[in-house]
Amino acid sequence: MKKSLMALSSILMLGGVASAQKVSFEEYTLENGLHVILHQDKSAPVVITSVMYHVGAKDENPERTGFAHFFEHLLFEGTENIKRGEWFKIVSGNGGTNNANTSDDRTYYFEVFPSNNLELGLWMESERLLHPVINQIGVDTQNEVVKEEKRLRVDNSPYGNIFTAVKENLFKKHPYRWAPIGSMAHLDAATLEEFQAFNKKFYVPNNAVLVVAGDIDPAQTIKWVNKYFGSIKRGADVKKEVFVEDPITTQINATFEDPNIQLPMLVQAYRTPSMKTRDAKVLDMISSILSDGKSSRLYKKMVDEKKVALQVGAFNNSQEDYGMYLIYGIPMGETTTADLVKNIDEEIKAIQTDLISERDFQKLQNKFENQYVNSNTSIEGIAENLATYYLLYGDVNLINTEIDIYRSITREEIRTVANKYLNQNQRLILDYVPAKDKAQK
Repeated sequence: MKKSLMALSSILMLGGVASAQKVSFEEYTLENGLHVILHQDKSAPVVITSVMYHVGAKDENPERTGFAHFFEHLLFEGTENIKRGEWFKIVSGNGGTNNANTSDDRTYYFEVFPSNNLELGLWMESERLLHPVINQIGVDTQNEVVKEEKRLRVDNSPYGNIFTAVKENLFKKHPYRWAPIGSMAHLDAATLEEFQAFNKKFYVPNNAVLVVAGDIDPAQTIKWVNKYFGSIKRGADVKKEVFVEDPITTQINATFEDPNIQLPMLVQAYRTPSMKTRDAKVLDMISSILSDGKSSRLYKKMVDEKKVALQVGAFNNSQEDYGMYLIYGIPMGETTTADLVKNIDEEIKAIQTDLISERDFQKLQNKFENQYVNSNTSIEGIAENLATYYLLYGDVNLINTEIDIYRSITREEIRTVANKYLNQNQRLILDYVPAKDKAQK
């Protein structure tokens, strides 16, 4: 009976994939350059107001890294009309939640409220844009907050510096070479005027997209958007500098010592193309073949069968300008990292040489269909997707059509892309090892 229920569940899940609803939206641009996207979903009395700014770690001065992430914290300090320390009280006191996050490419803020508080959410986000208070008290306070976050998530976390170590070796010209958390020394050295200049440059309506989603009345929402955002002055156009990396033609070998670990980790990393390319989507599929679940090739071979690894995985970290394709493994027992490289290379070679089976290809397609549906099951997910597709991809309708690109990828294409990017002379081999001196900082 249990098996029958599981089979029925699978059928229903696939049926849901086939009948996934199109995400409807309307978009327009205010005179000040702020792009606005509205999505109505009356299934629950909830709304989300969100703003994504086209500023991330890559937009920083190399001598002032960490600014973008710092502002994610700083702009909750308060505004001319929201007293310091009151932001979160206002949100929670009105039945809402809020958060923000930063990447190399963008910074994203959002509030989720009961739908009767939509106007409040719009006012608060307009306040962040129009009347932020950036003073020394706020800078000093958030400086300590960011330092503690870095200590917790990076400096004192096992394997916490993996991305930092990979990025500084894969990128030499592009600002992707540093991590969004940045340098604490850079933040300490920055003046108040530098923080204020960063805000003036990047936190302007013509460098942002506002998404309002959920149980909304579109006509009333447009009126409120105009009321709270329409009078904000357009900023100077933000010019994005283009950085082009030289191709990697010889294997890069590097070592990073981490005082927080006892077991070494192997990381193989490849520089890959922008997430806007078709090849990036093929690489997503390749990572799924290699390491998505316990039936994936790397896990089944290296963890289950040969027992040479405690853990192994692969993922494609696609970004606006370039991506990073990472494969990692923790050796078991007497296994060396060189043994892990050999086993991983065998599986990559198999993808580069042979077409995956029709059965495996169908399973792969089903996984991506399910991922597509799941990414649009909440208004929070829809809002962030709408913002991302507009700001980073330049095509909001990808929220409905990107799955068609995945559906059109062929087995032959998977083999071709593996041969194009996953070669031994194009990669970084990083030995991420325990520090010889555990007291090392």
